Amino acid sequence: MKRILFVCTGNTCRSSMAEALFRHSLLESGLAGEYDASSAGTSAFPGMPASHNAIQALEALGIDLSGHSSSLINNDIIDKADVILTMTASHKKSLLRFRPDIAFKTYTLAEYIGAEDSGDIEDPFGGDLDIYMNCRDKINRYIAALINKLKEKGEY
Repeated sequence: MKRILFVCTGNTCRSSMAEALFRHSLLESGLAGEYDASSAGTSAFPGMPASHNAIQALEALGIDLSGHSSSLINNDIIDKADVILTMTASHKKSLLRFRPDIAFKTYTLAEYIGAEDSGDIEDPFGGDLDIYMNCRDKINRYIAALINKLKEKGEY
């Protein structure tokens, strides 16, 4: 099973939503047995729940994020991942400063799927539910493209 790690700052909004959306999409696409997902933050406080608005944004799609517990990026998490997908270019740079040896498996999510729009997924932290829903929708579009890439190429 191939493991995909989603990374943002605090692991309470973007990367946690990306992980949950990816897991949900895996079930719908029939790829659930081939891939697994996790998430972590570059500046996370371990054990924090997902933000209330992130939970609500995913609840609207029938996805339960209420059990999420944040993780701080570390060597063990990095080493277990086959591919690392960050929410922004600055997250990628931060990881590569910490571990230059993982450049071969570290991409922004937008870069990995070949997105033509603005690649960075902006942090909705502190925003209202509409901001979270817009963030969720952008992540969901990228996740759909990721699932298509995995199905078409049969690789990661």
